[in-house]
Amino acid sequence: MAFECQRSRETSLKKNSVKSVDNFCKEEIELNQVNSGNNQKLLKSDPIIEKGKFDETKLVTVFHPKKGIAKSFPANQVLGNLSRSITDLPPALISEILNCLDPKELGIVSCVSSSLYRISSEHHVWKEFYCERWGFPVVPMPLGAGNSDEKSWRELFVEREFRSKTFMGRYSIDVLYGHTEAVRTVFLLSSKKLIFTSGYDSIVRMWDMEEGLLIAKSQPLGCTIRAVAADTKLLVAGGTDGFIHGWRAEEGHPHLFDLRGSQNQNKEFRFWEHEGPIACLSLDLTRIYSGSWDMTLRVWDRASLTCVKVLSHSDWVWSLVPHDTTVASASGSDVYVWETSTGTPLTIIRNVHASNIYSLARSHTGKLLFTGGEDGVIHMFEICSVDGEVHRVATWNPHSGPVYSLAFEFPWLVSASSDGKLSLIDVRKLLKKSTHSAMKNLVRANHMEQKNVEPPQRMLHGFGCNLFSVDIGSDRIVCGGEEGVVRIWNFSQALEIEQRVRALRGLRLENRMRRRKLQTEMNGIGGRSDLCLVAAKKNQMNVDRNGFWHSKRGLGGKMKA
Repeated sequence: MAFECQRSRETSLKKNSVKSVDNFCKEEIELNQVNSGNNQKLLKSDPIIEKGKFDETKLVTVFHPKKGIAKSFPANQVLGNLSRSITDLPPALISEILNCLDPKELGIVSCVSSSLYRISSEHHVWKEFYCERWGFPVVPMPLGAGNSDEKSWRELFVEREFRSKTFMGRYSIDVLYGHTEAVRTVFLLSSKKLIFTSGYDSIVRMWDMEEGLLIAKSQPLGCTIRAVAADTKLLVAGGTDGFIHGWRAEEGHPHLFDLRGSQNQNKEFRFWEHEGPIACLSLDLTRIYSGSWDMTLRVWDRASLTCVKVLSHSDWVWSLVPHDTTVASASGSDVYVWETSTGTPLTIIRNVHASNIYSLARSHTGKLLFTGGEDGVIHMFEICSVDGEVHRVATWNPHSGPVYSLAFEFPWLVSASSDGKLSLIDVRKLLKKSTHSAMKNLVRANHMEQKNVEPPQRMLHGFGCNLFSVDIGSDRIVCGGEEGVVRIWNFSQALEIEQRVRALRGLRLENRMRRRKLQTEMNGIGGRSDLCLVAAKKNQMNVDRNGFWHSKRGLGGKMKA
């Protein structure tokens, strides 16, 4: 409308076009002011509105200043919307609105009013936020709002999100000794606070994560162990002889597994079908996954220990990461994403790295895939759940040697390299929530060109060369390498240390400000006296100086005489 009026005035009066536009804008502003004034006057002076209540039988006159027409409407049509809010909407609609928000926005909404705080805090989306980042809690927790001891999903999410910041704080290092040769693989079972390690000495060792003590170790398995995987019911290890050695959890055992050799033969087992060394292992609820240098990935049934699928590749299989009904594998310089039920590849990413891909990592949702290669580069991909397409999101080049291992615990990606360094990368800055519908797709924040390389947030130095394996938990990082020792970076006290440091820093600042204020007050009180003293000293110096020169002249006159 404004554009049409402006155009007509410009065609009729070309010389006064600027003035006509200005007058038109002023008219619109005046009309808006009249409207707002009339509305305020109506709301303030009309006797039918009292404390949010109105008489529906009375009529309200509304004047339209543009048309110059006054019309009367029922009060319930004109004023009915004034007392409504978002809480008056149907619960299903409120739920859909809250589904469109990310955790930060939902937290802001909860601060608006007490009713919105109650609705947003009890919303089911907090459970989805938690599970898509860290998976379902392994340890059962009382979830509800009835008792003070129970934690809601919102409280669990806020607590875990707060703990994720610890990896930028201070840490302590524990060194575990016991291996006689290089450590090729480490696995952290955070739910039971256990660490499993093995390597060239062919012995699987189990450690206490909190105390850093050796709990048990297996008999020598007769070959180099390159892969270990575990959950609360099963422990498996694979080596260069092609065998998979396994231990089942024993009920009542304080540390789940008896590695020393159980008298029950059903608790310890081994099986074999690979024709080459086993390079990687993984577990889910019903299957065991193994990748080998015989260029195959085999899927095993956990109950019967029989091979149900054989997925063939064009090169050695170096790493694999399963999720739900799919499994991603690295073979040569290519990445495969397989459908395990049918054994068909959903997608193949060719030439991801300049040479071999040694390590893979995947998010709990399965939508983010990370690769580390012999060229020292780390790539991040997004897997679309709808069409299966894969897009590259970011690239990092933090190492000067091959990346042998990757581990991911939202939002941190940690990598271990042959250069003896660990890199910590926060992926939150690269992700942006679109719409939180049922699928909750993660989209790229920026379309990255290959020349743009993201820097890591933190590097951990001070180790020997060739770090072969790394794993990450909620507040710990475990790594093993050629030195034959296992290192644990403990960040559990990082927040407490940071709080103490900030408290001491605040105390020092407060003392400094108090001293400065006291010094200013003292200067204000003694300012005049100080000025008088300075002036007196100056006068005294001038008098002494003049007397000295007078005496000098007198002395010179006497000497001449």
